[in-house]
Amino acid sequence: MNLGFLSLLLIVILGFLIFAPRKLPEMGQAFGRSLKEFKKTKPNMDEEDKDDKKKEDH
Repeated sequence: MNLGFLSLLLIVILGFLIFAPRKLPEMGQAFGRSLKEFKKTKPNMDEEDKDDKKKEDH
């Protein structure tokens, strides 16, 4: 799923309208931390997938 620039802009504007501007930075930080954790664990998941495929082949 690929979001275009206009879609992202619309999401940000809706975020400002729904969540007060004071809360948006906190939400951005939480999202950033979550994304960082996901990126850290992704290589481990890739390795597990490779190991599982090797086991299935034998």
